[in-house]
Amino acid sequence: MAPHHYSRTYHRFPLRYPVIYGGAPFVGEGILNNLSLMGCSIRCDREVLCGSEVRVSVLLPNQKPTLSIELGTIKWVQGKEFGVEFLRLPFEARQRLNSALRIELINLLKARSDRSEVPELLNRIG
Repeated sequence: MAPHHYSRTYHRFPLRYPVIYGGAPFVGEGILNNLSLMGCSIRCDREVLCGSEVRVSVLLPNQKPTLSIELGTIKWVQGKEFGVEFLRLPFEARQRLNSALRIELINLLKARSDRSEVPELLNRIG
């Protein structure tokens, strides 16, 4: 449950990557559900406390080392899923995050473009 209403500034891309997260009293593993420049949501095997500070390591495909978010805060919790706002990322991690999301944006735009071309092509054939 979110303590305050807030809105997202950046688009979240639906992605599924393994993550390791931890705070002062806990460490866990989960699956990243979505990712943006400033946050993500994670499905995990335990409940976490809203408002907790957390460190998150994302295992991006074909990349080593992990993408390390040094500091985030848990903004909302719904059962075993929670949202993290990124507060501190090292410069290299920010560059890697930007690069990964740029690729996702290109793929999204290509998919939308392909879908919009299908009706036009059908009209030309028909």
